[in-house]
Amino acid sequence: VSTQSTWDNMVSISNVDEPLDLLRLSLQERIFVKCKFSREIKGRLCAYDIHLNMLLEDAEEKTTTIEKDLSTSQDVVKVKKREFPLLFVRGDGVILVSPPLRHTQ
Repeated sequence: VSTQSTWDNMVSISNVDEPLDLLRLSLQERIFVKCKFSREIKGRLCAYDIHLNMLLEDAEEKTTTIEKDLSTSQDVVKVKKREFPLLFVRGDGVILVSPPLRHTQ
C-alpha cells in the first residue's frame, strides 16, 4: 500500500474538508502542539477556535534551550519539563498541531 493511498483513505474516512476539521475530530484526544521558542506540548484537546487558541487538559510542556558552557565553549542542551492540569495555548504562538494517529483497515 502506497503512502499516498493510505493518506487518501485516512482523509476520506475522517471527512476532512478543511484544516480545522482535523482539530474537530481530535476533541477529547491527546494531540501534539509545537510552538515558537522551542516549546512542545502534549495534552488532551478540550476546546479550540479559528485562531488556534486551544485549551488542553493534562498537558505536558517541554522547552528546549541551548546555552554556551563558558568553561568549555561548547553548547549545552537543556530540556525543562512541566505538567499542567489545564493549559490555555494562545494560537499566535502555534507552529504545528499533530492530531492522534488514525489507523485504517
